[in-house]
Amino acid sequence: MADEVDESIEELSEGNKSEETEIIDPIKVLESKVEELEKEKQYSTAEMVNLRQRYARERNTLVKFSSMNLSSKILPVLDNLEKAISIENSQTEKILEGVTMTMETLKTVLENEGVIKIDALEQIFNPSFMEAIAVIPVPEGKEPGTVVEVIEEGYMFHERVLRPVKVIVSEE
Repeated sequence: MADEVDESIEELSEGNKSEETEIIDPIKVLESKVEELEKEKQYSTAEMVNLRQRYARERNTLVKFSSMNLSSKILPVLDNLEKAISIENSQTEKILEGVTMTMETLKTVLENEGVIKIDALEQIFNPSFMEAIAVIPVPEGKEPGTVVEVIEEGYMFHERVLRPVKVIVSEE
């Protein structure tokens, strides 16, 4: 560093040889070099802080959504359990009770992981998290553009759509 300053002083001295010779103050040259290095250090420090913050945000997002793929694969199991429960038969009461308990446990596990069922029935159709399978004439007492029937339940994973709700919508 001292060599760089000496070279800078020599270059300035040689470059300014004219009729009027300027006196170069080595202290000013050193002060400007120190100021320049301090600015570089400050920039590097700020860049490092920004990188750490970005890394922390990316890591949090990765952790938050890491089980999204597994959750997506479990949803058909939940659908089948719900279908099994909807079939009523007096001989299958004990099986139905076991399936119900299994389904409730599975729902609790999914909810704890951030999987939440989308409430769509009688809501205004929203293409952001609903998929219209069919459109029917407006039934009496219903508003146009609302969900009349849910064909397949949809789920959110935190704030992302895991699976859209498949619905039948009334005409607008």
